Amino acid sequence: MVTLAAMQIIEGAGRWTPPPAGTANDWVEHLKVPDLSVGTYCIPAGGVDDQSPHTEDEVYVVTAGRARIVTPGGAAEVGPGAVVFVPAGEEHRFVDVTEDLALLVFFGPAYGSRGGA
Repeated sequence: MVTLAAMQIIEGAGRWTPPPAGTANDWVEHLKVPDLSVGTYCIPAGGVDDQSPHTEDEVYVVTAGRARIVTPGGAAEVGPGAVVFVPAGEEHRFVDVTEDLALLVFFGPAYGSRGGA
């Protein structure tokens, strides 16, 4: 994680990375400032999304792979180029991951800044 007050190029953001041995998924936070954080979340094909609802609003940009996102309000197929908004506190999961899934994730305000993340 890097905290900056100036422009930065974020190398590797949104790129598929296999999860470390012994873990289901991979989350890497690339940038964190008070009002925003950016990271990459990867789920392998056939994997299980084990995240809990977040205390911050969230935007996912699918950079690779295919899956379905499920919320209490419904479900949708997602693939490269899909952009998904999930409001703070809403249950959501990526299911039926048929291809290694890489997600560029934006949190506003920064991930964990409201506590409970």
